[in-house]
Amino acid sequence: MTMIKQKNKTNSHHLFKDMAAIFKHFIIPVIIAGILFGKTANAQDRVITLNEAIKLGLQNSKVLKYSQAKIDEAVSQYNQAKDLPKPTGSASFGYDRAEIPANVLNLGSTKFGLPQNNNAYLGILSVKEPIFNGNKFKYAQQSTNLLTQVSRLDADINKDEITYDVINSYFNLYKVLQSKKVVEQNLATIDQQIKQSQRFFDQGLVTKNDVLRFQLQRANIELNGIDLETNRKIVNYNLNILLGLSESTQLKVDTITEADRQIGALTNYIDTAMANRNEIKQLDLRTEVAETSIKTIRADRMPTLAASGSAYYVGIAANPLPKSGNYITPIVVGLNLSWNFSTLWSNKNKESQAKIQRNEVVINKGITIDNVKKEVNQNYQNYMMAVDKIKLLQVSIAQAGENNNILESKYKSNIASATDRADAQTLLYQAQINLELAKADAGLAYYTLLKSTGKLNK
Repeated sequence: MTMIKQKNKTNSHHLFKDMAAIFKHFIIPVIIAGILFGKTANAQDRVITLNEAIKLGLQNSKVLKYSQAKIDEAVSQYNQAKDLPKPTGSASFGYDRAEIPANVLNLGSTKFGLPQNNNAYLGILSVKEPIFNGNKFKYAQQSTNLLTQVSRLDADINKDEITYDVINSYFNLYKVLQSKKVVEQNLATIDQQIKQSQRFFDQGLVTKNDVLRFQLQRANIELNGIDLETNRKIVNYNLNILLGLSESTQLKVDTITEADRQIGALTNYIDTAMANRNEIKQLDLRTEVAETSIKTIRADRMPTLAASGSAYYVGIAANPLPKSGNYITPIVVGLNLSWNFSTLWSNKNKESQAKIQRNEVVINKGITIDNVKKEVNQNYQNYMMAVDKIKLLQVSIAQAGENNNILESKYKSNIASATDRADAQTLLYQAQINLELAKADAGLAYYTLLKSTGKLNK
């Protein structure tokens, strides 16, 4: 009896050791891995709102950083133009040594002896101040200032484009995710139908073909789900790149309600576009730049007047430091009036070209205004059409749902065929997907309309 107890005790001890070893080497690592991977998975999933996506897209856009660099360059050129009217000055100091091998001049009864060598130092300090140059400096400042404003508008245009790209990608992801939800719902429903048809087949109420019909429908839905998952991965990856997020982040979008927005009359949106589109503002600025170019060419025909002052130090002593009697310091002050009168005829064609360029800008503005009006009208009509589609699809879903319920009841009563039952469910499934896509399309159409009015980021 004692031996049996000891044996049982020994077996229990070995069993405990085996369980502890299993727990140590297998269960604990699995738990730790589950915790780590669970945290990693949670860290990679992110629900993001549309406003958050736009903010991230603007913060991390390389295009906008490049636009800012172009603005900085334009500001630098403007500051350089502001420096043009300032006085210019220069200073120089030179040393020369003269060696004179033949240093005696014989002029009849008189002889002059020169030193065999000597040192000479020459220092010059000069300042020049332009007084009048036909306002060319003024026009240079105006031109560069206008081009700086054009660069800022370029940045605003790029900002609108980045914002719209983010919105477009966001809505595309929303469309895919909503379609996947509809697929999952329909797979759950079709699974119930397959079980029911299998039960009917077992009872001899339907044929095997009826069961296969529902299984085929499920396979088609699964194929659609595979396509949607592939599209989701592509859109998700591209949106991560656009937002500057980790490429492995799995994005989930927030609820979208933009399809419910109320909009005003078409003329209001066209007027808003005329007042806010940066392309039109740019052409106004470029017209001013062209006008300034004409003024600059005309100013080039005018004479110029400048004041100058120079001071010289001329030393002949061996020591370059000033020493009384060994140097002279002439100081010169003057006015310099110059006129390149050949510009009276040589600049005539330059001015003609500048006027042509100005007219091109004016014509281009007219073309741009026409295109903006057409763009706003098209986007307005697209939004109205998207809203109308939603209303019709909501009606069609109600009709498809009622039809599906009727055929489901008939199928259960063995009045309708499996084909009719599957077709009714397919119509409902397709209507549900179409409604989700239409909602996303309407939301995107609204932002497209907003972009065409120049109010996307305002």
